[in-house]
Amino acid sequence: MLSTTKRPLEGVRVIEVGQLLAGPFAGCILAYFGAEVIKVEPPGNGDPIRNWRVLENGTSLWWRSIARNKKSVTIDLRQDEGRALAKQLMENANVVIENFRPGTMEKWGLGPEEMKKTNPELVYARISGYGQNGPYSSKPGFASVCEAISGFRYVTGHPGEAPVRSNLSIGDTIAGIHAALGVVMALFAQKNGNAEGGQVVDVALYESMYNLLEAVIPEYSGAGVVREPSGTTVTGIVPTNTYRCSDGKFVVIGGNGDSIFKRLMETAGYPEMANDPGLEHNAGRVEREPEIDAALAQWCSTLPSTEVIRLLEENRVPVGPIYNVRDIVEDPHFNARGLFEQVEIDGKPLKIPAIMPKLADTPGRTEWPGGELGAHNEEVFSELLSLSEADLAKLRGKGVIN
Repeated sequence: MLSTTKRPLEGVRVIEVGQLLAGPFAGCILAYFGAEVIKVEPPGNGDPIRNWRVLENGTSLWWRSIARNKKSVTIDLRQDEGRALAKQLMENANVVIENFRPGTMEKWGLGPEEMKKTNPELVYARISGYGQNGPYSSKPGFASVCEAISGFRYVTGHPGEAPVRSNLSIGDTIAGIHAALGVVMALFAQKNGNAEGGQVVDVALYESMYNLLEAVIPEYSGAGVVREPSGTTVTGIVPTNTYRCSDGKFVVIGGNGDSIFKRLMETAGYPEMANDPGLEHNAGRVEREPEIDAALAQWCSTLPSTEVIRLLEENRVPVGPIYNVRDIVEDPHFNARGLFEQVEIDGKPLKIPAIMPKLADTPGRTEWPGGELGAHNEEVFSELLSLSEADLAKLRGKGVIN
């Protein structure tokens, strides 16, 4: 039985006009926490994610997660009737999320200035590679390219080698999180009377990644320091690194607190380093980083990863394994924290990840997995827009909807 606990965004209607990852992930977050998200997809094949990566019965397993709780409608935005239909939906909404190239929505007569005429309260979230203005705004911006220009990719990898990327489209996902946060802030400003009606939330993929750069900008501005890639370490914080154990597995050790470092080196069998006044504080440890890392690497190489973890945890030193997805799904803590939700696809169970953060009194939840293309056409167009069966038949005949 579905939970009846109220969620924080219930009563908010969102029209998601976009595809692939950044916009849809923003919509996924909002839908999880109670918003009614109506996803507009092109007739035919719909959002490309429906057919990406691992498929089951012709539909991506990823789709079941990212499209959860969304109502799928089909509209051909290349046709006048389709744009008119989308405009009606947006006139009856609190929020629009779009992630087309800047200018596309204006070309279709669906931009924020146009919508303000008939729905001045509309919060209009726009996600693009480089933002809605500036000299790069018209460039195509995929996550990989935007991660690179943001400065994030430069510091990722090993010195002297090609920068690496994670095997995930984090530029899109981080932008989606920023968009969802921006939408909620805009709604809050509206509710508190701090904004006159709706407003545009302008999210750029490269800026979302730029937002993760910590001290990189002030260190360059104030001291001329260019942060370089540092492999498996973090510049200026010692020790924090990845070490191979005797069983071939890796552990990550974070021993950079002063008292933690002392306990770490005593546990590892280096009492002279634990009690060395020159290593008492981080600045001294940074100067002798190779020496410290060599000692820890040597110790880890003599023990299996489970033993390294056991010994360090007993002495309150932050340490942990590097998990793959099998490890995650089988881990008791992940399960105890409710990080998986189970849905059914054609009678078969499927685990999908829960969406963070956890709210004690108004938690989010998955009500249904991403469904079939156009599954909610009749519900949305008939109930929300009051279209008759004759109207729908006419739109189907023209290919405006499925």
